Formats: sequence, structure tokens, C-alpha cells
Amino acid sequence: MYGQRTIECLSNGKWDNPYPKCGAVSCVPDSTEENVRVEGLPENDGLVRYGHRLTFSCSDYGWILQGPNEITCQLNGQWSGPFPKCIGETCPLNTTVEDLKMERFPDIEGPVKPEHKLIFSCNREGLKLKGQREITCQPNGEWSSPFPKCEEVMCVAKLTVNMRSDGHPGPEVSVRPGRTITLSCVGRGVKLQGHSKITCLSDGQWGNPFPKCVGGKCGPPPKVNFADTTEITKKEYNSRERVEYSCFNKYTLVQSHPYSKYLTCEHGEWRGNIKCLKPCSVSVEEMDERGIQLRWAGQEKIFSPHGDEIEFRCKRGKYSIGSNLRQTCNDGEMNLPLCV
Repeated sequence: MYGQRTIECLSNGKWDNPYPKCGAVSCVPDSTEENVRVEGLPENDGLVRYGHRLTFSCSDYGWILQGPNEITCQLNGQWSGPFPKCIGETCPLNTTVEDLKMERFPDIEGPVKPEHKLIFSCNREGLKLKGQREITCQPNGEWSSPFPKCEEVMCVAKLTVNMRSDGHPGPEVSVRPGRTITLSCVGRGVKLQGHSKITCLSDGQWGNPFPKCVGGKCGPPPKVNFADTTEITKKEYNSRERVEYSCFNKYTLVQSHPYSKYLTCEHGEWRGNIKCLKPCSVSVEEMDERGIQLRWAGQEKIFSPHGDEIEFRCKRGKYSIGSNLRQTCNDGEMNLPLCV
């Protein structure tokens, strides 16, 4: 119905409004932005009848549709949803990175829009890319990853305890492509398995598989913080022999992976991880400063292993300011409560 649903007869014998008319329900298309593509509009600006459906997409590559991609003309002459928009922030182009070559996809000039990509490579030999080779412009105007960098190609060799490199002291060797290093093993009966000379290739890889030091014997087991061996040690140990450790009194041995109570001789070197967690020590003076005392004992020094719970109480006339009066020893540290 188009017009007033109720009309009234006036004193002059005329109706206060014209008779209404009944016509087909139609919806009026809203104006759209230039980069919004609309499908389903009738030709020659005809009426959009009830039940008619419009679909939307963005005409610019990389822009994101904000709003419904489909709306329908309803019985009340209104659309089922608002007309959408196409949005997209542009991403900045950092062209100051040295030795970095960038390719754009799509290969067009102008602002970098969402879903546009950059593909990177290094523009000279002897360099390798560190970071993502491909990054994408996101709708918020930020790149999916930072811009990569080009770094000089190096071959890195991490030496085991029983391995040496001639002319390169230390546990790690770094050389440029084309350089050759010579490796050897130290220790009684330790032999080199593999090539003793390996050359660095242009891609940062070694020309031959990295060798190993195998066989041989180990010397006396190493010292471990807060622990000692359970048996008298020997001067030499064969491969696969192991030594057991125990922590000092009140210290706690960690036995969850990667720790255990053993070190094992393997190909001339000791392998394994041993860790002892420290106990907590709290003196009477420290408790006096915090206004606390032990809840279940007299005034004495606390010496508790890791994981032990200690319960305190406030001294007479003092009150806790919110600290938990029950505290746990954690590898030598304990947060003492405060009472004032």
C-alpha cells in the first residue's frame, strides 16, 4: 500500500488525504562506491521487487569487502542488510634495505594494497636471505612479516668437546665459502669418523658430511655444582660407562628430562645433564625484619629443601598486608610475607 492507510471525511465533504494505492513491493538501491561491484540490479533502472537478491564484490584487487556480500529485498521494502564498502589500507614500501631485491605481485606501480605480495632475493653472490622470502600486505596496512635482510654466507661448525679445528680455537668455527678447515680428535683412542678436511660451499653448507669423533676413553668425570659422585672415581672410563651423582644435603636432584643422576662416557666425552636445586635458608633476623615467625615452631633458622612449604604467622600486634603466609621454596628463593 502506498499512501495513508486511514483517511477522514472532513466537514467540507472532502477526504483529508487521497485514496491510497496498492503496488508491488520494491526496494531502492543505495549508492555504492566506485570500487564496489554489484550484481543483480535490473536493467534500465527497473524496480527491485520483493525477494530480489544483490551480490557484492570489490573491483580492486586486494581490497576487502566490509559488510554482507549478499542482501535481499524484504516484504517491508527494506534491504536485509546495509550496502557494503570496500576497504584496505596501503602498506609501506621499504626500499632502503641494502642488497635486497624486491618483486611485486601483481607487477603494478602505485600503492601496495591488501593481498599484494613482495618476493625477495639477494642481488649478489655470497649473500643469503634471512627472513621470509614472501610477505603479504594485510587489510590493516601492515605486512605479514618484517622485511628480510641479506647476510653474508658463512659455514658454521659446532665442535664437540673432543674435537679440534686446526687454526681455529674455540668450540665454534665460522668460515666463508671456498675455505677449508681441518678437523681432528683429542683423547686416548678417539678416532675421526669421516673426512678430516671439509670445504664451505657457496650456499653455506659443508661439501662433505660433518665428521664425528668416535671410540676412545674418558678421563675423570667432571665436577657438578652442589653434587658429588656416589663412588670413588677412576682415571679412565670406557665408552658407555656411566657415573652416578648425588646432591649435597638438603639439595634436590632433578630427574625429569633432560636431567638425570648419571653422566655417561660416549666416544671420549662425558654426556648428560645434572642439576641440583638449592634449599632455602631464612634466619631469625630476616623474620624479625618482616614481622613474622614460624607458625608451628619456635624462633629458629629455617633450612628447607626445594618444594617445601613453610607457614608463617604475624607476630603479636602485627597484621599481614596481603602477602600469603604460606610460602614455597623454589630453587633457593622464597618470598617472605610482610606483617606491619
